[in-house]
Amino acid sequence: MPRAVYVLALGIFAMVTSEFVVAGLMPQMADGLDATIPQVGYLITAYAAAMAIGGPFLTVALLKMRQKSALMVLFAVFLGGNVLAALAPDYWTMLVARLITGVASQAYFGVAISLCARLTRPEVRGRAVAVALNGLMLGTLLGLPLSTVIGEHFGWRAAFWAITGLTVLAALATSAGVPRLESAAEEGGLRQELGAFRSPRLWLTLTTSTFVIGATFSAFSYLNPILTEVTGFATGTVPLLLIAYGAATVVGNTVVGRLADRRTLPVLIVGLLLNLGFLTGFALLAQLPVPAVALMMGIGLVGVTMNPALVTRVQRTGNARPLVNTVHSSFITLGIIIATSVGGPAIDAFGLRAPLWIGAGLAVLGLLSLVPNLRRRQEGARAPESEPAPEREPAPVA
Repeated sequence: MPRAVYVLALGIFAMVTSEFVVAGLMPQMADGLDATIPQVGYLITAYAAAMAIGGPFLTVALLKMRQKSALMVLFAVFLGGNVLAALAPDYWTMLVARLITGVASQAYFGVAISLCARLTRPEVRGRAVAVALNGLMLGTLLGLPLSTVIGEHFGWRAAFWAITGLTVLAALATSAGVPRLESAAEEGGLRQELGAFRSPRLWLTLTTSTFVIGATFSAFSYLNPILTEVTGFATGTVPLLLIAYGAATVVGNTVVGRLADRRTLPVLIVGLLLNLGFLTGFALLAQLPVPAVALMMGIGLVGVTMNPALVTRVQRTGNARPLVNTVHSSFITLGIIIATSVGGPAIDAFGLRAPLWIGAGLAVLGLLSLVPNLRRRQEGARAPESEPAPEREPAPVA
């Protein structure tokens, strides 16, 4: 695996830690910003909305730049957003800061995953994506609990300053470790990038990703208040539980990465079925500490870890270029938007278990979105997962 793939993972780690930090510090941020927990939950929604809507536009604006240069621009924008978050005097300033960092994060994901495809051979792209996305899993395993601990001991603003330092480190590593490749425009430009979106199969594939990630984030976004107020764990125990959750995501991501290139559809079906069972069980048994922790770890094992399979499926249905990958990330974050925007009012109306039931419903919708693929297989037609990528394959750099 090229060294640059690991460097990209570090950048994703910084972005994801910033994305997740609100979930780990909801009570502290609510007090500091004079807001309610549902209002702080909307900061997650705002971040996801900025990713879903603004990310593709920023990616288009950077198409003419070499991808390494684009990454450095994105780091600069992201850094500015984090500094504003650390200094935010009120809720509305924090909201603006989250919008800025969300847009930069989404574009970074698209460019980084596209670079993974350009740096590796087609038959190992799933593994390369899994390596890069270990930054996402480590953001859950290390970034979220560490930022939570920092926020609990030094104040929530200190957590954002720590993320700012991590972002600078990732930018320096990218400057030194990522090769300079030609821009996407030199490989075909915007028209060729947009051509992939004429495929109805691509849109259905993107929709599946929305449901898969939305199901997981319905639970994940509210783990802190659920574990403390329903299950009864002390606030200081939550970071340790989040470490356990993150460890499960690393294991799941590694396994899915190994299977993503050859068993894409079966992995998604099994993952969704298991996640449905874990979410339902968590909703029913959240008041019992041992089952609640076991079911939470199960969600970590088969939830966001489906990403390598989702990315592989999208790249084979569409292509591996920056815009397709960024739009795919937008559909993923649309799932987060649905989960958090519905979860807040549902908590007000039905209590803290409501997001778990919402997640179970989204898992069912994810399974239903895979039915056309299963029917095509039964009819003997090739499924999208087995189709070669339509774009010209670039020569591997390493």
